[in-house]
Amino acid sequence: MADTLITSLSNLRPLIIRPTSAVRRYGGLDQDPVAAGRELKVDAVMDGSIQRLGDRIRVTVRLIRVRDGSSLWAKQFDEGASDIFAVQAIWADAIRNARPRAKAGDIFNMAAGVEFRRPDDIAEAVADVLADNGVVAWFQGRSEFGPRALGHRSLLADPRRPENLEKLNDIKGREQFRPVAPMVLAERAPEIFAGGPLPSPYMLFTHSVAREWQERIPAVVHVDGTARVQTVERAEEPLVARMLDAFEARTGVPVVVNTSLNTAGRPMVDSPRDALECFGSAPVDALAIGPYLLERAGVRA
Repeated sequence: MADTLITSLSNLRPLIIRPTSAVRRYGGLDQDPVAAGRELKVDAVMDGSIQRLGDRIRVTVRLIRVRDGSSLWAKQFDEGASDIFAVQAIWADAIRNARPRAKAGDIFNMAAGVEFRRPDDIAEAVADVLADNGVVAWFQGRSEFGPRALGHRSLLADPRRPENLEKLNDIKGREQFRPVAPMVLAERAPEIFAGGPLPSPYMLFTHSVAREWQERIPAVVHVDGTARVQTVERAEEPLVARMLDAFEARTGVPVVVNTSLNTAGRPMVDSPRDALECFGSAPVDALAIGPYLLERAGVRA
């Protein structure tokens, strides 16, 4: 009695990379799980077997990397079973309770077409992606609570491109009239924004955008020439400040688009697991998570 389960990582919440991948069941030990995984175009497969050992049942579950067939994780469950229904229950429990403990590098590198590296300075690396018109999922530091994303769980983009408003709303699965906000260093804000309180660290007030800047940062300018500004203090957010400095050094613009890191029907990204799931399911170009940068080829337009 044996069975083999082929599944995408969508059933293993700690390791979600491609939630939209197909899920299928294959019967019999004659099936090659790695070949089946390649056919299904998933990043990893779960291969399991059921053996009868006297009055007990042994269920073995393995997580296998499709790219090279290597085993990332394995676990055995030995249980008593009196009939086929009990065996099926044991198998279901084994799959449900299996929680791999792979290293972060293994998780990152499992996703086809996704590279993971640790640049010398994550702020400089992100500025490179943004200046090249990439969208970055920015996951840094402690969680945020409140009505706005303020630089710990954000989607970032280049404000010089008017099409980035539509691109971000498409990524987030929301209406095209929804605005995105400019993030700017507090000391630079007065030369670009006026008509509202400054500093404005919580993105709660609308400011008029100086006429000479409206054409330079069109992605964040409302139809009436205003914007909902977030100012950044160097002492409070040194990493964000370095990223803004690096972006200005490359583009001459001290402003970056900032909107919340979430997609349609889902809450704000909170944990690293959430960030990986969002990166795997949304067409963003890079994920900056702590000092690491994951990049996806073939998305940027």
